Amino acid sequence: MSQIQLPKSLEGKTVLIAGAAGFVPSTVAEFYLNLGAQVIGLDNFITGSKSNIELLEKYQNFTFFKQNIYQGLPNFSEQKIDYIFSLASPASPIDFSIIPLEIMRVNSEGTLALLELAKAKNARFLEASTSEVYGDPEIHPQTEDYFGHVNPIGPRACYDESKRFAEALTTSYAKKYGVDTRIIRIFNTYGPRMRPDDGRVIPNFINQALKGEDITIYGDGSQTRSFCFVTDLVDAIHNVMFSDVSTPFNIGNPDEYTIKECAEEIIKALGSKSKLSYHPLPKDDPKRRRPDMTKLQSICDYDPQISFQEGIQRTADYFKSKL
Repeated sequence: MSQIQLPKSLEGKTVLIAGAAGFVPSTVAEFYLNLGAQVIGLDNFITGSKSNIELLEKYQNFTFFKQNIYQGLPNFSEQKIDYIFSLASPASPIDFSIIPLEIMRVNSEGTLALLELAKAKNARFLEASTSEVYGDPEIHPQTEDYFGHVNPIGPRACYDESKRFAEALTTSYAKKYGVDTRIIRIFNTYGPRMRPDDGRVIPNFINQALKGEDITIYGDGSQTRSFCFVTDLVDAIHNVMFSDVSTPFNIGNPDEYTIKECAEEIIKALGSKSKLSYHPLPKDDPKRRRPDMTKLQSICDYDPQISFQEGIQRTADYFKSKL
């Protein structure tokens, strides 16, 4: 594999971002707006934030369509599109029991619509998959050639299985139609623009610490996660999009923390008086998660820059600004 040649500017190029109101997609959108690209955003606000779109609309080279992508796409017949980012799926565990069918449809019918557009426009297509395709992994750290240990009828199945399907669909379009595709598997990510009620570990712990409430830990806190700050994740996404490799890449931060260590770091960083409160571990909750980053780092100099402590402080400052 060759080293990636990243463009210094994307002026004259058009980038389509599905799910643009989400915290990761809106950060991706702003990154490409700052590289000079014309950016088109799509979102139906089922979990995305209108405030994220309002921020992007300050850029003259941003256009937004309110759209549910599994019900169809805007008419782009006269529009040149060079790059498509499939980033539209809700990803928080609290959504899995509330909107499971919407999650499954956006990752199947929605992905299909975007792939059809990529085929029609001869655009490069990136599917944002997830570390959830590994399920509760039996190997550690997780490498891209691991097929996973997933419960197809469990409480996380709507997300796990629809993302596995999206990867298969993306790969099939590459093989059958020659669509220029990329696949990323995103590990735990956090940062500004997250929903405060997101239900994931970092926003839960920060909100509880800011309020001085007990921090809720499920299980004994020994399960691990690897937390990547959002700007580092965008750097990884950019490297993959401009690589020449169509097979999946893990992206994230390989630093591993137990959930208990994470809670203690947040209490310390925020000077909180919160205590730890332990509760039963949910069904199918992964015991260990850490990406093996060897594949991506073999073709680029990707190296996460934001420490966990700095990232927590930045995220907490953002949540404070929303109180």
